[in-house]
Parts: sequence; structure tokens; C-alpha cells
Amino acid sequence: MRAARQAALCGTVLVTLACAPAAPVSTGSTSRLPAPVTFASVPWEGGPSYYSAFDKAAAWTDPSFFPIGVWFESVLAPKDTEIDKAAGINTYFELTANSSLPLVREAGMHALPSGPNAEAGPETVGWTLTDEPDMWAGPGHGTWTGNSPGQGEVCVGGPCGYTVLKSLLDKLPPDGRLRYANFGKGVMFWETDEQARPFVNDYTTAVSADLYWYTDPNICTSPSEGPAIGVPPSQCRVASNYGRTMDRMRSLDQADGELQPIYALIETGHPFTEADSPTITGEQLAGAVFNSLIHEARGIIYFNHNFGGECISQHVLRDACGAAIRPAVTEVNRRITELAPVLNTQSLVHRFSPDLDTMFKRHDGATYIFAMPGQGSAPGAHTLTLPAGLGGEATVLFENRSIPVVNGTLTDTFTAEHSYHVYKITGG
Repeated sequence: MRAARQAALCGTVLVTLACAPAAPVSTGSTSRLPAPVTFASVPWEGGPSYYSAFDKAAAWTDPSFFPIGVWFESVLAPKDTEIDKAAGINTYFELTANSSLPLVREAGMHALPSGPNAEAGPETVGWTLTDEPDMWAGPGHGTWTGNSPGQGEVCVGGPCGYTVLKSLLDKLPPDGRLRYANFGKGVMFWETDEQARPFVNDYTTAVSADLYWYTDPNICTSPSEGPAIGVPPSQCRVASNYGRTMDRMRSLDQADGELQPIYALIETGHPFTEADSPTITGEQLAGAVFNSLIHEARGIIYFNHNFGGECISQHVLRDACGAAIRPAVTEVNRRITELAPVLNTQSLVHRFSPDLDTMFKRHDGATYIFAMPGQGSAPGAHTLTLPAGLGGEATVLFENRSIPVVNGTLTDTFTAEHSYHVYKITGG
């Protein structure tokens, strides 16, 4: 497990960008980046090459592939995969027990179901160990009864979350597949770093965490949740907190010197039963997704369940309950898929603005800058200071406009806390 992760690990390195002839590109204006310009690289697990250590995840080594998943869906008929593919979904993270892996395979999609499963084939790139054991079993090596929440006593002799993961891991064959688990408020809020790190580091080769900042009725007010990490209610329901989730997971993951992909979970509707729980909007969802990407999410997973609100559903992206959110999800997924070759490169270090969350990429002779308001930053006009030598114009992708680079800076307007822009400057 550790050896497989270590084999794909890339740490902080220095990247020198020479002034070589740029490859042909279809958009943006040409500018010249003087050579050499050296940037530090953001630590990563290796991007697509990470998956080369897992025989059954070979399809994920393609730089044009980016995992876009849905959580705990069912696949019972071809129409299920047809609808999901039309929304831009390519992966199922966890599946209901009655789902058909052959149908997933026939659709050319991927899955990480609970395992083992005799139907598993090339579509099954990994196994899901479990969901939120940090919350329902707690940090410890107590005896696990085998029960899940609601089935009776879970742990004997103290918290048993580590035992749960070890027990489930031991049931799986050494079959070249990823081992994935999702965590929650235990790892994010309730546990010390020392208690949280084993969950993230000792049992998995890919992880995620779910904090639904836009819709959780408690996260903004509970003294053990958002306020506990310094998030005031006025800055709670904002896209930048989804990046905060990614940062927390990355800080835990890197503690052992071995990195793995960290995926982001984003709600698609109304996942809480409380009457005062909000419903996420399409613009908020898009902001949450892109802030997660800016903070180095290696995949996006949608929570596809409404447990409250006016429309209860376990299939929000398929049925009438998702009519309002589905167009936004589909468009965001289209953009992610288009940007996949860029997202699958190692990010570079540059401070564009103290008030913006940003990500800096170089791909195929072009510079890409992802930007949106950071924590505590107000919407409005913001100026980005570019690396030396970049000039000309920046094409604003997906917005049919360009912005001039003036004296090494780029100024643009972010109309809301969830607004994001992706800039492309060709050449260098």
C-alpha cells in the first residue's frame, strides 16, 4: 500500500520554463515569457501517472481523463448510465448492492463499489472501504462488532474506526485496485491531528471528505464545527470553504510523506432533513467545485441525495428533483472535461493576489490561471499580479471575452463569492 503510493509521489521541485517555440493553440493571444523563469511546484501525488501503480486503474492514466463521480447511486438499467453520462458523470463512487457492474462496464464508465464483488471487471478501478468511519466508529483500535450505524452496538472496548478500516481492507484481494474511503466531521473537526492522520494515511490509496458548507444546518453555528476552526457565520456559506476542506485533507495526507489523490464531495440539492437547511443553487455548486479544484482536488464527486426539502430523492441528477441543478452540473462537468489535460498537470507556485484563491498551471505552451474570491474576501474588482514577462491578452475561458494585461497585471470583476474565472495566456 505505502510502496504503491510512494512510487508515484512527486514532491516540491523547481520547474524551469524555457522560451521554447509554443505548440499551436486555438485561443488566446501570444505573449513571451523570458527564459529561464523558475517556479516551485505544488506537491502532488503524480497526477495521472499515480494510477499506473494500480493495474485495474490503467484507464485513469490518460491525461485527458478526470474523475467526475456520483456517490452511492444505483445502476439497474441502461437508461441509468445514459442519464448519468449525459450529465458528464464518468465514475460511480460506491453503488447500491443491487447495482449491475456489467452495465457500468458496457457504458464505458468506472466504479469503486464495496468489495469484493464477483461481477467486477475492468470498470472497477477500486474498492470503497466505507463512509465516515471517523464519525460513527471513532479514532481507535477497539473491537468492531461488524455493525453499522443503526444496527446495534458498533464498538466494544473503545472507539474502533481504525479496526473497521483494517477489517474491510483485509477482506479485499491484492488485485491492483485502488482502496478508497470517505471521511467527515471527525477528521475535519472533532479529532486531533494525531487521531485523524491514521484514518487518512494508513488504509487507503485515494480519499475524500464531505463537508456541505452551503446546506449543513449546523456547520455555521455549532461550536464543534465551523466556528471551532475560526469560520464565522458570515463567512460560512461560501465557496472558499470547500477549498478549506481540501486543505485540511492535504495537510493530514502529507504528514507521512506519501501523497494520494484527494477528491471533493459536493452536494447537489438538499441533503439534510432540518427545516432550516438551505438548498444549494447552481452558481453555488459551480463555485464549490472550482474552489475545490483550485485547492488541488483530483476528482469531483456529487452527493446525489435529497433527504429534506420539497423534493425527496435518492437520484437528484436523474429525476424531477434535479431539474434546477442538473444544467449547472452538466455545464460544470463539461468544463472540467475540457480542462482535464490542464488539471492533470502539476500546479506551480505564484502569489497572484492576497485576496484571491488561485491556481497556476502551464500546459502545451500556455499559462492557465484559475481565480476566485478567497476566505474573507469581498466580491468586486480584483487585480492579479502575473509572473514577469507575461503580457498581451488573457482569454477568459467559457466567457467569450478577453482582458488586457497591463504592466504585468490583470484586473477583473468577481460579482459574487462563488464567482470564478479561468484565464489562458498563450505563449511562453
